[in-house]
Amino acid sequence: MDLLIEGMREAIEMLISGNPEIFEITWLTLKVSLSAILISTLIGIPIGVILGLTAFRGRRLLLVLVNIGMGLPPVVAGLWITMLLWRSGPLGSLTLLYSPYAIVMAQVLVSLPIVIGLTCSAFQQIDKNMLIQIKSLGATRFQTVSLLLRETRIAIMAAIMAGFGRVIAEVGAAMMVGGNIRGETRILTTSIVMEVSKGNFDVALALSFILMSLAFIITFFLTILQQRNKKQ
Repeated sequence: MDLLIEGMREAIEMLISGNPEIFEITWLTLKVSLSAILISTLIGIPIGVILGLTAFRGRRLLLVLVNIGMGLPPVVAGLWITMLLWRSGPLGSLTLLYSPYAIVMAQVLVSLPIVIGLTCSAFQQIDKNMLIQIKSLGATRFQTVSLLLRETRIAIMAAIMAGFGRVIAEVGAAMMVGGNIRGETRILTTSIVMEVSKGNFDVALALSFILMSLAFIITFFLTILQQRNKKQ
């Protein structure tokens, strides 16, 4: 209990004192996490809609792969991105390894299947009679998808929140592809692991409180947005 209180006190002192390193780490955590979930959303929702609405050869195999990807261990994602960006890898010439871009790539790899899978599931649950009614009214394909997106917006917001939760808590892949370099790729999760390994449990607890506060604030606003849509 004393350790928890000490951790909270340390977190408050870090924020009040304006520790530049803490703000830098927190800002980088926000940037990579929001960038990753934005990319996953922009790519994942259209793919989820296609998988949920259409039937084509190989669709079941794709769904199996998406469902497997939803449980993809982060260290495996980190290993794949590392091999991709390694000097002798296919994208080695871009020299992106141990940069924030590599962390974003790894986070997209773990969050994209979640957004695709949950969006697809939402569209598969749409009432067939609604689809028939929309088509009978002469709606174009674009209008049909727009209407269905509006009907499933709450489930899609849940998919985005689930993806964001996976991204902001990610540590294994971020450590592997980012290297936890001070001032360059160090984020809150990798900092917590580092402080624990050094035995600085009070600092690790302080960083964990900052990370949880960040996750809570963003999830709170997404939930407000989700529930506001529900009332419309």
